[in-house]
Amino acid sequence: MDLLILDNQYSGEVARQNVEEFIRQRVDMVIEFQTERYVAPIIANQLASAGIPLIAVDIPHPHAIYYGLDNYRAGLDVGELLGAYAQEKWKGQVDLVVGLDNFKAGTFVQSRVTGAFEGIRAKLPNLNDDQFIRVDGGGLREQSYQAIRTVLLKHRKAKHILVAPNNDTTALGVLEAARELKREHHLAIVGHDCVREAMEEMKRKNSPLIGSVSHEVATYGPRLIQLGLSLLKGESVPPYNYVEHKLVTRFSYNQHSSAASTV
Repeated sequence: MDLLILDNQYSGEVARQNVEEFIRQRVDMVIEFQTERYVAPIIANQLASAGIPLIAVDIPHPHAIYYGLDNYRAGLDVGELLGAYAQEKWKGQVDLVVGLDNFKAGTFVQSRVTGAFEGIRAKLPNLNDDQFIRVDGGGLREQSYQAIRTVLLKHRKAKHILVAPNNDTTALGVLEAARELKREHHLAIVGHDCVREAMEEMKRKNSPLIGSVSHEVATYGPRLIQLGLSLLKGESVPPYNYVEHKLVTRFSYNQHSSAASTV
């Protein structure tokens, strides 16, 4: 098996160029990860026209087999954790709920925030719709920093704020803005991806980052290759293939770290 690996550089235009290169190289199959929803149908059509099967990772594409997170269900877990935190630490008092989306990724990925909002509503049914705000963090740290900073400056009196970012990179941007404004004790944040910096932050006793959803990315490679081989053999492959996500909290992470250090 030969692998041709190209970097999309978080750019839809580069992703298009890379797909053209895959077609020129006459590859048997493409496993694609790119986040631009506007580019997705273009890429998918190019590959379908060339007769090349496509597996889309995390972002659905037309004509493609999907592999990745069940965003809504993962979001529900985020919301339930945030709601439970508010019940325990703030006696159910919440002034504001902020979801940081990645608008360019489309509604499928945005369902992470949708699920989080529903999970919070299930725990705190007395919250009003106008207490829920969605802003575009772009999946990026600097953009998220600017977005939440604007929200915090606008809502200076809010003391109990639940934050559901699209990913941990976004969560770290939120945290940076909150610390700059000396508002971190007003927030509770649960992210996605379990990146190293977020996990280190979560160890801090009073950090507002209280959890993150692990997408179990270590399983992606083997399962994608298995899925791809099944597809090339003409075997029946489900259109949607979801990973088993795991919610990691400060308590469970510290417990795991302590256990690992005694081995």
